[in-house]
Amino acid sequence: MILDTGWLHHPGTQALCKALEAEGFHALFVGGCVRNGLLGLPTDDIDISTDAHPERVMQIAEAAGFKSVPTGIDHGTVTVIADGLPHEVTTFRRDVETDGRRAVIAFADRVEEDAMRRDFTMNALYADAGGRVIDPLGTGVADLQARRLRFIGDPHDRIREDYLRILRFFRFHAHYGDQSGGLDAEGLAACAEMADGIDRLSRERIGHEMRKLLRATDPAPSVAAMAQAGVLRHALPGAGAKALPILIHVEADLGVAPDHCRRLAAIGGENPGDALRLSKSDARRVALLRDAVGSMMGAGELGYREGFETARDVLLLRVALLEMPLAPSDLDTAAAADGQQLPVKPADLMTLGLQGPALGDRLREIEARWIASDFTLSRADLLP
Repeated sequence: MILDTGWLHHPGTQALCKALEAEGFHALFVGGCVRNGLLGLPTDDIDISTDAHPERVMQIAEAAGFKSVPTGIDHGTVTVIADGLPHEVTTFRRDVETDGRRAVIAFADRVEEDAMRRDFTMNALYADAGGRVIDPLGTGVADLQARRLRFIGDPHDRIREDYLRILRFFRFHAHYGDQSGGLDAEGLAACAEMADGIDRLSRERIGHEMRKLLRATDPAPSVAAMAQAGVLRHALPGAGAKALPILIHVEADLGVAPDHCRRLAAIGGENPGDALRLSKSDARRVALLRDAVGSMMGAGELGYREGFETARDVLLLRVALLEMPLAPSDLDTAAAADGQQLPVKPADLMTLGLQGPALGDRLREIEARWIASDFTLSRADLLP
């Protein structure tokens, strides 16, 4: 099998590989860039595995005129900037000791050792500079072609090495697995048996995985499996999977792009801002969406007060959570209301002698009449 994708032919990428190979070392692309390249999907990062130790990688890179940064040198990783493109170059490794959160590693000489320490078979695929795919375990290519997500070896062993792999199992299935065929039974059983290991992870790591999971085109089957396996309650206490497939169905019908905040609001949970260590803006957005779902605001008022995108998300969430129908005109109403400006200003009422609480009460009453008119009443209509 040959990998043929755009980034493979980048001049800097090829030059870096040639520089390593010229010194007698391997230069093998690995992981997501190979997996996504074979699937025809975009690639965010270019990872290279080599038997050269990090210090030697830096020497070779700098001799070739490239900038190198020891971004994770203790774990064997050097970032090499070649012709403006970053490459994560990591020495072949094997795990010496693990505690479910982090590993003590030793450098290895063989690609087979490096492959055995990875999580899933489809992530243990390598390719050389010419695009020739190398499958050290012998099962990665077949699993990738079948969209079959499987742990390498015994799932219990892989999970004990890092309990985050439980969440990665569901996230990778959502993005790369066969949605019609269900999750790998052996892997799912291991995740269910070892779910309490998630409690040992930092909330930041959990939140990072959950956000990535919810950005998949359709994470509903994975989230439902998480709930059934008892994993979801460890990741986000109080969350539920029932409303998510409805929301995703409505999103697809309307052509609305995935959004992790909207979907977090759909699955609920106890204080997701803290539980998943969301950014302040994400936490505010999730809280706003959840509060607005149960409010009395109609489509026009939502668009006026919160803007079209938030109004749209609230309307979609009402369909999923409250089974409220979405009228065809609701989104148009919300869009038309976005950016509307109340034609009456406080100064207009002050000229009538109103001030303090009385002014505020009157302004709110005028605003309510204006919204109820679908923003059609003029300043003259609203003032006595």
